[in-house]
Amino acid sequence: MQHGTIYTVNLAQRHCDCGYFQVEQLPCRHVLACCANQHLDWQVYMHDVYKMSEICKVYRDEFVPMGDPSTWDIYDGAKVIANWTLRRTTKGRPKSTRYLNEMDSRDIRGPRWCTICGHEGHSRSRCP
Repeated sequence: MQHGTIYTVNLAQRHCDCGYFQVEQLPCRHVLACCANQHLDWQVYMHDVYKMSEICKVYRDEFVPMGDPSTWDIYDGAKVIANWTLRRTTKGRPKSTRYLNEMDSRDIRGPRWCTICGHEGHSRSRCP
């Protein structure tokens, strides 16, 4: 090849070191060079999907028309589902995304005590 790279081609197993022959199921330039060197027909190594006989089979059947537009279902438009991660961040402390376990429950640590009045059940920010 041009840059001195050597590619191994196995026509029996349909394999080439470049990988194009296996992925696309089409002869790559290395396979075409091998076929030209050995006087072989390169179309034998092309997958059936790419042959004109298979393409003609697609259009052999008759296409059914859609019918009268008044009988079609009403189109309501595309259904859009909002992605909450793309929303603007709100003010204040960010919401925790940590998974809580049994150590995080409030009843294990005890009730809240207000630091202003000393009563149980509320915090400093909710003190009456």
